[in-house]
Amino acid sequence: MEKEQKMWDEYYQNLKKERDEFKKQTEILEREKGCLQVKHESEMEKMRMMMEEERQNHNTERKRREKAFTENEKQYRNKIKEKEEQIQKRHEEMLKQMQDNERRKREKEKQDWIKQHEKLTQEIQHEKSLKEQQCKTYEDKIKLIEQQKQDELMRLQPVDCEEERQKDWESIKMCCSQTIYSLKRDETGQNQKLGPKNNEQLNKLYHRLDLTKRHQNKMRTEDILEIKSTLQSQEPQQETELVNSFLQKLMNMNYSARYTVIKHRKKDSKEDYNHDIHPMDVQMAALHCADGFLKQLMVTKLSQCQYALPLLVPNPFTQRIEFPLWTFRQINKSWKMKNSNNEIISQSVYKAETPMVSFFRFGSVSSSKSQLMNSLINEKHNTFFHRNCSGSSRTRLLMDGVVEIAWYCPSGKQTDAFDDCVAFCNLHGDAGANEKQYEILTSMASVNVLFLPDFGQKNQYKGLVRSLFRSPQPLICLLTDNNCDKTELGNEKFIFGLLNKNQSDVSEQIRETIRRTLTEQKKTFKLEDVAKHRGIRVDEDDPECQRGKQAAVQIMSLLRGKDPSTVKETILPCQGKLWHDWCEMNKKLHHLQGENLEEDKSTKQKNMREVREKQMNQGLSEFMRKFIETMKSQKDDEKKYFLRWMMNLLNDFTSENLCGLHKVYSVKWHEVSALKKMPDNLDQLQTEQTNLENISEQMNRASFGLEHILREFGQIYESWSSVKKIKEGLQFDFCSLPSLAAEMMISGFPMELMDGDAAHVPLSWVTAVLDQLVKKLGEQTRIFVLSILGIQSSGKSTMLNAMFGVQFAVSAGRCTRGAFMQLLKVSEEMKTELKFDYILVVDTEGLRAPELSGRSTTHRDNEMATFVVGLGNMTLINIFGENPSEMQDILQIVVQAFMRMNKIRLNPSCMFVHQNVSDIAAGEKNMEGRRRLLEKLDDMTKLAAREEDFDAERFSDVIAFDVEKDVKYFAQLWEGSPPMAPTNPNYCENILELKQTIITHASKSDGVMLTHLRDRIQDLWEALLNEQFVFSFKNSLEIATYKKLETEYSKWAWSLRSAMLEIENKLHNKIENKVIHDIEETDLQTELNAKSEEVEKTMSEFLEKDRDAGILKQWKASFEIKIIELQENIVRETKRKLNVVLKQRELKKTMDTKKTHHENTLLENSKKLALKFKNQATEENIMKQEFDSFWKKQMKEIIREPSSLKNIDIFVDAKKHLSKIYPSLLLDSLKENSKQVDMIHLPSYSEYVKLKKFTGHTAILQYTYNKAKEKFGHALSKEDEVQIRSLITEITEHTDKMIQSYNLAKMGYNIIHKGKINK
Repeated sequence: MEKEQKMWDEYYQNLKKERDEFKKQTEILEREKGCLQVKHESEMEKMRMMMEEERQNHNTERKRREKAFTENEKQYRNKIKEKEEQIQKRHEEMLKQMQDNERRKREKEKQDWIKQHEKLTQEIQHEKSLKEQQCKTYEDKIKLIEQQKQDELMRLQPVDCEEERQKDWESIKMCCSQTIYSLKRDETGQNQKLGPKNNEQLNKLYHRLDLTKRHQNKMRTEDILEIKSTLQSQEPQQETELVNSFLQKLMNMNYSARYTVIKHRKKDSKEDYNHDIHPMDVQMAALHCADGFLKQLMVTKLSQCQYALPLLVPNPFTQRIEFPLWTFRQINKSWKMKNSNNEIISQSVYKAETPMVSFFRFGSVSSSKSQLMNSLINEKHNTFFHRNCSGSSRTRLLMDGVVEIAWYCPSGKQTDAFDDCVAFCNLHGDAGANEKQYEILTSMASVNVLFLPDFGQKNQYKGLVRSLFRSPQPLICLLTDNNCDKTELGNEKFIFGLLNKNQSDVSEQIRETIRRTLTEQKKTFKLEDVAKHRGIRVDEDDPECQRGKQAAVQIMSLLRGKDPSTVKETILPCQGKLWHDWCEMNKKLHHLQGENLEEDKSTKQKNMREVREKQMNQGLSEFMRKFIETMKSQKDDEKKYFLRWMMNLLNDFTSENLCGLHKVYSVKWHEVSALKKMPDNLDQLQTEQTNLENISEQMNRASFGLEHILREFGQIYESWSSVKKIKEGLQFDFCSLPSLAAEMMISGFPMELMDGDAAHVPLSWVTAVLDQLVKKLGEQTRIFVLSILGIQSSGKSTMLNAMFGVQFAVSAGRCTRGAFMQLLKVSEEMKTELKFDYILVVDTEGLRAPELSGRSTTHRDNEMATFVVGLGNMTLINIFGENPSEMQDILQIVVQAFMRMNKIRLNPSCMFVHQNVSDIAAGEKNMEGRRRLLEKLDDMTKLAAREEDFDAERFSDVIAFDVEKDVKYFAQLWEGSPPMAPTNPNYCENILELKQTIITHASKSDGVMLTHLRDRIQDLWEALLNEQFVFSFKNSLEIATYKKLETEYSKWAWSLRSAMLEIENKLHNKIENKVIHDIEETDLQTELNAKSEEVEKTMSEFLEKDRDAGILKQWKASFEIKIIELQENIVRETKRKLNVVLKQRELKKTMDTKKTHHENTLLENSKKLALKFKNQATEENIMKQEFDSFWKKQMKEIIREPSSLKNIDIFVDAKKHLSKIYPSLLLDSLKENSKQVDMIHLPSYSEYVKLKKFTGHTAILQYTYNKAKEKFGHALSKEDEVQIRSLITEITEHTDKMIQSYNLAKMGYNIIHKGKINK
């Protein structure tokens, strides 16, 4: 007992010392706490005083400003009131003064009119006498000249003179009688029908051209655009091939189409002899035998070739004049005014109001009228066909009486022939024999130009000529058999002699005369006004065209008076913000991040459903309801007319507003450019730049076309089909919308595949439309997908239009948005050569658009490029010029994306097309460049393959490409400078060569079934949505460089972590030895500074001296921030862990104190209990019961229930830690449907193993072998299964050992343990 008592005493003394020491520490802490509290209160008092002072200053300033504002307002009100009184007074005085002035002015004008009338009467009488004298003088001169000529004729031919003279008089009398008779006729505009001989010639011409059946059964656009043999582009060998050859060349925008002829040898029999068919007879015969849509397409292509267009066309059989107004509806002209603003005008020709110069002739003339007109408009191009053109002959049948029109469009340069846009009309044939055309032209022209042989001799049209000289319009009379100089007769009447004159000099004189005359003329010509003349037939009066127009006008009347920039928000509510929000959510759904992935996924899906419900609740606007009803009620051609009219009217609706916005944007852009040069106006610059962006956004909102209506179709269908509800009062079945879109595609209209504004593919809509195409075309229908890719404004759409005759939107800048697809049928004769029924042409928006800048644009471009290349059986890589660097970068990303999306079986191929390469030997000279291009692509493919663990050595292993055959060089598009330049024939020949190469490639392909195309689009787009990392980079080198930087970063991070670990261990020992009692972040940061500076220096050297430093610099700032954040996190984490150690030390001390206390208490209470029952020691049972009761009571007082650990989710902590270590790891699958798999007891691991993709010669065999093994569930060998099972078992056992090594009972649960296990 004494020994035990002594031990207790020593223990008590120790406890007493520790208590005293604890009291001292407590007093020190209390003093420090008091100091800190005093300091804190003083600081708070200072802050309170400062805030109070600031508040008082603020109140004083606010009162001062309110007072100043009140005074200013009062002053302004007084000034406004005074100003209003002054204005009112001034207005009354001015009104009174104006009334007085008006009264005096009227009286004065009345007197002036009286004087003027008297003066004019005198002048008229004087002028009349002068004219009578002048006429008498002219008659004397004419008689003298006639007498001289007659004398000369009598001398040369004395025998026949009297007889010839008699014939002249008889012809003059006949001409005069015919002229009088024609003037008295009614205005039916019809001449006498052709005689039997001419009818026979026309029938023979149609027979020779194989158009006899087409006179009633008109040629259709879809027949001409069919994919046919490329031999059709060669020169025709038979007359029956002339029309087809002409049309195919015209669809290719080749202006040599108009010179398509065949030469025949003369035969012995004169009756059977066939003259060469005139080239213009081929053109006009094709126009006469075409339906309205093909006529429109032909005239549009003729305009693109810078040819004159038929304005008034006599029917060859009835001779009734036809005005093809419908054919002009799609033609736009652009020109630049030569004024201070260099104003650019772009307008549909049927709305353009321009001066018009008409050309016609009386009788037969020796000079070519059309050739002279060409020299006025474009000296380097035959706008009008003339007698000296290749293939011309005197045997034309269909051109007499035809009026052609062409527009001269200035470019704003000093070399322009005219300062404004001018229309030139040319009446072919004798104007005297085509009275109606002559009447229309002379009544609408600003200037008339007449061709005559000469005055006097054999002139049968003196009356008509005299009327022209008397008319108010300016007249230029060109005498082909006279060499007189330019003579001005007054009243803007001029005479030129052309005989033996230099045509260039004459053209310049005539051009200058027209230019000067037009400056004084205010009369303008509008194409639509021609239809107002009676006696002509307008093609738009056809019943189907009229019904289509009326339906379109009725729908467009709903937009009357509305702002084009806001109208889409009300009538097309399903697209716009709601659709864009849904697209953003859908993309984020495929890239979930954070801790609660399933919850986040569920939330996003719920939000997406809510957006769809909002779209559905928007309902149908009246505009869309009527549009859908009209589409469903109309027949084929009527529906086509309706859609074309909608396109025209929508263009009219937005064009004026867009034109105004473009002008405002131009002015604002110049202001911003000027402000950028002034560094002192940064605030104003920022404001103006914001205004510029607003105008740009407004321009985007103001664009409204048929594609937006079809986009609304898609969103109506997607929202209703996803919500699966039918709204009450809905008067149509939304499931019919895909059928309408499919019918439009079959009819030749392009359909939007990717929304260019949202950069998203509406999968449900696209697949529904393709399903309808399958139903309408058949399940076995196969197609060949041809896509195109290129930088913005590199000529992609133009190339497709020239190659296939289609009409994708073309213009400078970003004309195509997103991606559009159009079906082209393969002809029956070509189906023996090709293994598919249609070609699906996919046109895309230009990449690297300056309107969209930043890294998001890179992501968008790479995503679109991958989608387009993956979708196409062949992709045309369009490059402007010889440098492929931009497209080369994009292709590298495409290749790496395909490697990452290896679950989709893609077999793409590509072909490079270099446009605007003028050197004809470019192919040979650029062999070295092509070799380097291929080497670069192969190197990048190898680099990407290493990164993605993909078996590929060459670019062609991923995308089929032959550098020898699949690189084409194109001539420049224009032959000269726009806007008057025609297309370059060499460019058109290059187009045909490329088309032949594509068909050759396609003949080796089976294409793809429509049903499979639907699945490919869906799989490809889903894969693209799941991919995020690779699209953020410009090329494969950037990806490899970034990964290299990440590797270096992990080294720098470990260097900092290891340094901090050493600091942690050192401080841990000090804590254990009770040297330190508190940890501050500043102390840890000070300890880490040396290593931190070393890492910063190493990082700086790497970023500046690495061979890829130029690429690395774009990430320098972000990684510097990343390192700083890492240091802060390391310091915070170390402080937290050390504070835990300090806390555990304090806890141990507390526990020891409690232990001693409880032991002493237990001892004292035991003594008391022993003394209490001292006399009852013999009763063992009682003593045992009392002691057990005593012990339980003491234990209850000592033992405290440990607080239960709450909110511990080990699974969430594991995912959180793994997401930090592996950011790209998709952790959704870790808890898929809350099911966990026991990996140890799985029978096979085949479905969890990704097999390596093979290429080259062994690819097919290896793929077949793997597929067969997968079919029987044995894709892995037994050895592989054993190795995988062994690896999993080892990992499990090692993890169990690590968990058991932590004394969780003593230390408690900590996420640090989970991190160590994950590592």
